[in-house]
Amino acid sequence: MAPVSDADRIAAARAYIEALASHRADAVPFAPDCTRTEVGIKTGFSGNHLRRSLNGGLQYRVIESVSDPEFTVLGDTVRARFQLSTKPTLFGRKVGARVDETFLIPADSPSGQPRIHHIRASIRPFLTR
Repeated sequence: MAPVSDADRIAAARAYIEALASHRADAVPFAPDCTRTEVGIKTGFSGNHLRRSLNGGLQYRVIESVSDPEFTVLGDTVRARFQLSTKPTLFGRKVGARVDETFLIPADSPSGQPRIHHIRASIRPFLTR
């Protein structure tokens, strides 16, 4: 096993967050068996499934932008807190969300490269002008 720096692990999480709005997830370093849960419900079933969903899934296509995330690293987890904005409006207001995602990205890897093994998301929607 080779160590993976905190900076590289944050970069892996950032690649995922940027793909939420860019809808280009080919560079996101998912482990093949990566899963994602959102408010306790499994929404990602493999690295390839998550990549396909980010690239073209309707649930992600509505996302217009993400704010600059705030990261913290503890053990094998990288936590990111940020806000996202969606394209649709509701009664003349934009729909946004406060997102708190925890990524399991081990601090050592056989290849020395960071790989996202699991994502746990908590999302709180809000309306803005």
